[in-house]
Amino acid sequence: MSAAEADVEQPPMSNFINPLLTDMYQITMCYGYFVAGRHETPAVFDMFFRKSPFEGEYTIFAGLNQVLAFIDSYKWEPDQIDFLKSKMQNVEEPFWEWLRNVNCKDVTIHAFAEGSVVFPREPLIRIEGPIGVCQLLETTLLCIVNYASLVATNAARMRVAAGEDKTLLEMGLRRAQGPDGSISASRYAHIGGFNSTSNVLAGKMFNIQVSGTHAHAFVQSFASLDDLTNKMLKIPETVDRSNPLLAGVRMEEKEVGGKRNWYIDIVQLVLKFRKELQYERTNQGELAAFIAYCQAFPTSFLALVDTYSTLESGVPNFLCCALAMKAIDYLPVGIRLDSGDLSALSKSARSMFKATQELYPWADTLGAMKVVASNDLSEEVLYQLLAEGHEIDTFGIGTHLVTCQAQPALGCVYKLVETNGNPRIKLSQEMVKVSVPGKKLLYRFYNASGKCLADVMMSEDEVLKNGPPKQGERFVLRHPMEASKRAVCTPARVEALLTCVWKGELKMSYPAIQHVRAHASSEIKSLRQEHIRPNDPVPYKVSLSQSLFTMMHDLWQAEAPIPELDAR
Repeated sequence: MSAAEADVEQPPMSNFINPLLTDMYQITMCYGYFVAGRHETPAVFDMFFRKSPFEGEYTIFAGLNQVLAFIDSYKWEPDQIDFLKSKMQNVEEPFWEWLRNVNCKDVTIHAFAEGSVVFPREPLIRIEGPIGVCQLLETTLLCIVNYASLVATNAARMRVAAGEDKTLLEMGLRRAQGPDGSISASRYAHIGGFNSTSNVLAGKMFNIQVSGTHAHAFVQSFASLDDLTNKMLKIPETVDRSNPLLAGVRMEEKEVGGKRNWYIDIVQLVLKFRKELQYERTNQGELAAFIAYCQAFPTSFLALVDTYSTLESGVPNFLCCALAMKAIDYLPVGIRLDSGDLSALSKSARSMFKATQELYPWADTLGAMKVVASNDLSEEVLYQLLAEGHEIDTFGIGTHLVTCQAQPALGCVYKLVETNGNPRIKLSQEMVKVSVPGKKLLYRFYNASGKCLADVMMSEDEVLKNGPPKQGERFVLRHPMEASKRAVCTPARVEALLTCVWKGELKMSYPAIQHVRAHASSEIKSLRQEHIRPNDPVPYKVSLSQSLFTMMHDLWQAEAPIPELDAR
């Protein structure tokens, strides 16, 4: 069984993801720890972000498979160390000897499940181990998770905007930030809710459905019907060749590949319907291109209709071909719009589909044919189209999805929260940059309807001593920064959010991408509408237990210098 077919997916690894994919200051810090004799000091780091992207109030956590694959293979190669030696010539040899033997056997990692909904300040990943090793991991882990989570969130927001009943096609390969960016974008857009990708390599790597039809160049390459050197199309065996619809149209039986089949002059049949519909002033080269595409893909005929004039030529030419295909038992799929007023054009095209079906009642699927739209779509445009009552079934989205134009970076950070069992805190004049100290566990409270109410952080020691929160029991929630902000919650259900995924070795299977995608969809549905609405969403409550709040603020006071006023 291939990896794509298995329930356990083997995660892809970019050739660029190796120990050298880090910032120089991680290595200089590590050497500083080594010289001070502190490189083996037990430490705990949290990876988290401070604000959800796209002016929203939720984020989809992604990239964990890549993180674990990196951790699992972490090893410094001789040529990598030789390169560092050439840049750090005053470093003593014992450090290089230590670095040659560095691995992650003494590292423990707790994390959210990939595809989970996460919120500001929450530790997406908790990394424990020797401080030198943990420090070396920082930049690479941030690089993996930041973009992955940003794209997955962008895709999820577009899925919410488009609606569950719409098909979303990721088509950003040509606009992505390089080959690695394109592959990552395809993977994480699928996790966020997109159905398929135009990226053939990503489709193979991740077992994602690949979609694509043709571009304007294909239509432009035909000037007239004379360009069709082959006019015949194989007839399905289900077709009654005596059907009056086919009267007068040339048919012939011939052998191809050792098998005899009947073929019909598809050009003649298309022109028959073109005359009946009085569409004889359309662009003939476009019509020839559509016929050629019918011949190449008779079971999946979908045409790009805006090369010359969408309503005066593209849709009429498509309908002539669609009727011909339907008459010989093929099901035409629909059209793609790539320019103009997409809402108005989709409604006009739908009206033309239905009007044609009324003229030809036997063509009973024409009214429901698909309308696909592309052309620089964004989340904002999706909401605008929804407000206008569009008739679009599928959205092809590229640039705004893979480049995340609305917000090009997520801003995950990696902060030290404990050393030698002692909590550490990062202070700042900017309150948003004050970190929550200590080794923490995280729980999600749900109401009786299954919707998320709040997340609460607790110190691990507190949980070991008193146990985790329990359903049906009142729990005091404290705002991390503001002492006056409190709430009491009696959860109908409590879920532990962090699980051990690595402890010297992998502690979980790599879930297949479809499982991660399904989890992300379920997580979005667990949010209340007030948190996911596009305008003025309500911030989700991320709280501390009373014990953690007290410890944090006591440490804050202990670490913050007391200024002395100049009384002179």
